[in-house]
Amino acid sequence: MAIAVHLENVCKSFGANRVVDNISITIQPGELFFLLGPSGCGKTTLLRCLAGFYIPESGTIRFNDEDITRRPPEDRDTGMVFQSYALWPHLSVAENVAFGLELRQVPKPEIKQRVDEALAMVRMSDRATYKPNQLSGGQQQRVALARALVIKPKCLLLDEPLSNLDAKLRLEMRTEIRRICKQAGLTAVYVTHDQKEALSIADRLAILDRGSIQQCGTPQDVYLHPNSKFVANFIGETNFIEGTVRTMAAGRYEVDTAAGLLVSTAEPPDPLRAGDRITVSLRPEVLHVGTQPKDENNVWPALVHDTMYLGEMAQHQVRVGPAGATQELKVFELNPKLLTHDDEVRQTHLWVRTQNVILLKR
Repeated sequence: MAIAVHLENVCKSFGANRVVDNISITIQPGELFFLLGPSGCGKTTLLRCLAGFYIPESGTIRFNDEDITRRPPEDRDTGMVFQSYALWPHLSVAENVAFGLELRQVPKPEIKQRVDEALAMVRMSDRATYKPNQLSGGQQQRVALARALVIKPKCLLLDEPLSNLDAKLRLEMRTEIRRICKQAGLTAVYVTHDQKEALSIADRLAILDRGSIQQCGTPQDVYLHPNSKFVANFIGETNFIEGTVRTMAAGRYEVDTAAGLLVSTAEPPDPLRAGDRITVSLRPEVLHVGTQPKDENNVWPALVHDTMYLGEMAQHQVRVGPAGATQELKVFELNPKLLTHDDEVRQTHLWVRTQNVILLKR
């Protein structure tokens, strides 16, 4: 049965270094929840506090209503999947998966049944007798998942489980991990620094920096409505333009920038007033090169001075703004038309819809 995980004001330090700083999160039963952030932000330390490998100096960790803050790892009923797989090389796949059940002194007939079920769930039944060195990286990761699942954990913890796989296998295993977690009805906490990984399979995610949560929400909400420059820059790519709020009325903001006047109808994360210095965030995919709609407010003459063809899209480097105050922007064109060398440098227009102009105060 899936559980809720509650972290309340959790702090963890190593010497004078506060690695986890007063973090509070509630993870819903059956949720696939991601901890995401740059190296050193505290995400793995927080996961290890959940596992019981680290004990916080203050705060509380609860599974449902049960306080497990200072309980040892073996008494928490968590399953851990490591970056390095951590399989015993001398044991077969089935023996690796059975290891945790044998430590718990589960009867042998039940061990066999549960191992068979776990291997079937990760689609590795036909590799039960293989040794780890006979498996690919993706197959070893499936075995590591089966070993965590077979003990029927209250919570599944995954520490960058795909970082050692090649790009194609990572894509395949993303979908598989989500399928397995949902099929098993597990609450899962997943640590990664890979934005695409988090955006593609998380139910919700928390962005961490310097031990604190910067923003928490669904992947779409965090991507489309970042609450700060840090979050906007960390999740995906964006163009930043410094500006000053000129006027605001009825949810419509006019902003003076080096590129010219920008109009936004997106709700800003922080209250704004006329005269406020802000940063405008423009995702490369919301910018458009070429003929603009007649009713669009945000249109500038532009010079495309470099184009890189990437198959499913073209990446343009574009200059906009008056002479002497040129602003450089990155633009993504999805499913690009047939490009020639003449397209690499050309005069055109750049435009963006008002609802895609994000205004950030911090």
